[in-house]
Amino acid sequence: MKKRGILLLVLCMASIWIAPCLGASLYSFQDILRSILHPASNDLIFILRIPRVLLGALIGASLSVCGVVVQVLVRNELADPFLLGISSGAGAFASLDLLFGVFAFLRVFRLPLSAFMGAMSTILLVFSISVSKGAVQISTLLLSGVAVSMIMDGLTRLITLLAPNALGLHNATFWLSGSLTGARWDYLGLPLVVLMGCMLLLYLFHRQLDLMSLGEAQAKTLGVSVKKMQIVLIVIASLLAGVSVALSGTIGFVGLMCPHFARMLVGSKHQYVLPFSALIGAILVIWTDVLARCLFAPEEVPIGVLTAIIGGPIFIGMLKHKKRRSK
Repeated sequence: MKKRGILLLVLCMASIWIAPCLGASLYSFQDILRSILHPASNDLIFILRIPRVLLGALIGASLSVCGVVVQVLVRNELADPFLLGISSGAGAFASLDLLFGVFAFLRVFRLPLSAFMGAMSTILLVFSISVSKGAVQISTLLLSGVAVSMIMDGLTRLITLLAPNALGLHNATFWLSGSLTGARWDYLGLPLVVLMGCMLLLYLFHRQLDLMSLGEAQAKTLGVSVKKMQIVLIVIASLLAGVSVALSGTIGFVGLMCPHFARMLVGSKHQYVLPFSALIGAILVIWTDVLARCLFAPEEVPIGVLTAIIGGPIFIGMLKHKKRRSK
């Protein structure tokens, strides 16, 4: 277990070091080191490449951990972080800003903040609908999430149909498909703080997560306050997914696949599943972004498109393998 964890950590650190070298323009390790030690105002490596890779690592880790949380929350390993409509709400608000400048008063942080407001508004609406007699009803939570997601998707389509110009429509469509092109050093603080805080809280509750995975009745019998834990998990999932979508758009399949990869390596104990999922997610998004930059260079492909194309067949293969093992 420890050796696998060290190997993943080394792979993650190596990815963070190698990835800035790759793209439409190639750089050497010496260029990266020189940029870190002596950054300049016109240094594209320090301004663009390095924060982009670091943001990709944070987004990948956040989406993966969010996937673990949502799968525990709904007791279904096929659940996705965007099941509760978070991405749809973020996309609708971001589209309003990208196409019509509704949130121009937020200035330099207008896109991430507008998307974050959309994500949080959506989850608060879904949460308020699913609360009955002071408790969260999981079935209502899922259904209301689907319904609100469809409403927000419809709103996004309406906004894009009313786009005032073709360039704005292209930029909005590209961002909604998932992209790290807007990465800046200023954007790293928020996802880092949210990820570290949520990881610490989840680690403290890792035994409760194990018990909740067994089912609500068993968890109650073993002393878990299920309703309180559900509220905690909903808040954590909202924070992780909301911040991720706000900064990178919709990147699908990461939160669905990475927890499965982690369980294949370490089993089902969340004490190990959480950090392994975070590392796997960071590595996956870093190298998917490298592929997005290099595949049709100098043009870029949205990361969300690649994760769907690559992740879909991989996940289908995993399901078939799991089905064969269960026989």
